[in-house]
Amino acid sequence: MVFKGLFQTRRKVANNIVVDTAGLDMNNIPEHIAIIMDGNGRWAKAQGKVRTFGHQQGAETLKTIVKAADKLGVKVISAYAFSTENWKRPVTEVNFIMELLSRYLTNEIQEFNDNNVQVRFIGSREGLPEVVKQKMDHAIEETKDNTGIILNLAINYGGQAEILHAVQGIAREVAEGRLDVAKIDNQVVEDHLYTAGLPAPDLLIRPGGDLRISNFLLWQIAYAEIWTTKTYWPDFTPDHLVDAILAYQGRERRFGGLVEK
Repeated sequence: MVFKGLFQTRRKVANNIVVDTAGLDMNNIPEHIAIIMDGNGRWAKAQGKVRTFGHQQGAETLKTIVKAADKLGVKVISAYAFSTENWKRPVTEVNFIMELLSRYLTNEIQEFNDNNVQVRFIGSREGLPEVVKQKMDHAIEETKDNTGIILNLAINYGGQAEILHAVQGIAREVAEGRLDVAKIDNQVVEDHLYTAGLPAPDLLIRPGGDLRISNFLLWQIAYAEIWTTKTYWPDFTPDHLVDAILAYQGRERRFGGLVEK
C-alpha cells in the first residue's frame, strides 16, 4: 500500500496497528533506522516478573515496529538483539534468549513472507548454538527473494569486533597481494563490514533512557541522527516511531558541512 500525498492524518498499517502520521513528510522518511532494543529486563522487573518475560515481549514489539516501519516507507531496520557483551549475563538469561531467537526464527518465517520482509544478520557466529545458526541460515534462505523492508538482526554483534574483523580482512588481502594499501579508502572499509551493501543508518533510536550507543554500528552511525526515549522497548509503539521520525525531519543533516540559508 502506498501513501498518497505529502501529509497523512491517520492510517491503519497492519492488522490492528494504527499510526498517527499527522505532520510527517512522507518524502523525507529515513531509509535505514537502527534500534537499540533496550529495557526489556527493567520493564519486566517493574511488573514483578522475571527478566526473560521482558525479552519475550520485546520480540513481539519488534514484529509490530517492523510492520509499521515498512508501511511508512523505511527500507531497513537494524535491530540490536544480542551483543558480544551480553554473554556476561546470567547463563539462564542467555540460554532463554538463544531459545527465544530459535523460536522467533522458526515461528515468524511465514509472517515474514506474508509481509514481504527480508531477514539478514550481522555479527559473529562464533559461540552461537548450532540450532540458532541453522535457524539463521533457514530464515535467510526462506526470505531472500522478499522485496520489502529488510530486517537486519544484530546477533552476537559488537561494533569494535566488526571493525577489527574488517581490518583483518583488509590486511589479509594486502598480504596476499590482492589489494594495494594506497587503494584503501572508506568504501573498501565499508565493503568489509558486516553491513556491506546496506545504506548507513539515518536514524538511531534508543529506548530505555540510557544515553549511550553501546558498541552498536560504530562506523555506520557516524552521521546518524540520534533519538532517545525513557520508554522501555516492550512499551515502544508505532506512535513512538513516528515521534522519532518527526524529530529526525526537524533536524538539519549537515554531515560535517554547512547548510546555506
